[in-house]
Amino acid sequence: MPKRFVVAASEFTDLLRFPVAFELAEALTAAARQLHETGTADNTLRTAVELAVHLMPGAEHAGISEIERGSERRTLAWTDDIVRAAEFGTGGRGPHPEWERLWTTPVVRIADTEADGGGNALADLGLRSALSLRLRADRRRLTVLTAYARKPRAFDEAATRVGRLFTAHVSLALDSATVREQLTEAMRTRDLIGQATGILMERMSIDAAGAFDSLVKASQRENVKLRDLARRIVDANGASG
Repeated sequence: MPKRFVVAASEFTDLLRFPVAFELAEALTAAARQLHETGTADNTLRTAVELAVHLMPGAEHAGISEIERGSERRTLAWTDDIVRAAEFGTGGRGPHPEWERLWTTPVVRIADTEADGGGNALADLGLRSALSLRLRADRRRLTVLTAYARKPRAFDEAATRVGRLFTAHVSLALDSATVREQLTEAMRTRDLIGQATGILMERMSIDAAGAFDSLVKASQRENVKLRDLARRIVDANGASG
């Protein structure tokens, strides 16, 4: 049976239950709005895995992981504990048996984890199908969304197309949230350095340029980030005050 594009109102208040014939484009638009309203990158990831289960045909579980060269990985968001078990491996068995292919292709689809006799963490957990899609990629790191199902051959070409459309929206929302967080942090850092500079001006009876130069030299001498040194000065000044 084709996936109905339904998101439980109890989980996503802005997404009401869609009619059976609700268009995919409208469902993706609603999902995109929900993703862009999350505020932070972490919340975007958590929302994305929940929406993936509702939007991607065949999906029962979903997770987003970061994979580094050398096979190091960490799970960033997951719908339930079975996803964490699947992505870390169980009983000494490795996780997703095809993840390495994602360095060279944007999509990896596993039809049946037991087709070759099992012997991997997904089969051990009763997860017969998987669909992995790249969200981000550079030379050192991949960010991947994976949907899982308990029945074999759960993800066909239609599911893959929906998945790729959905992950495009997730990538845009994630980039937007990351930029917002970086700008917010940059503003906080600027204010913190400004406060530290003002404290040094008062204590050392020097002008702003001299105070900032002193701060930079101390940062280099102590091998401490300028932001962290500024925070230390501001905190110490507050305590002494």
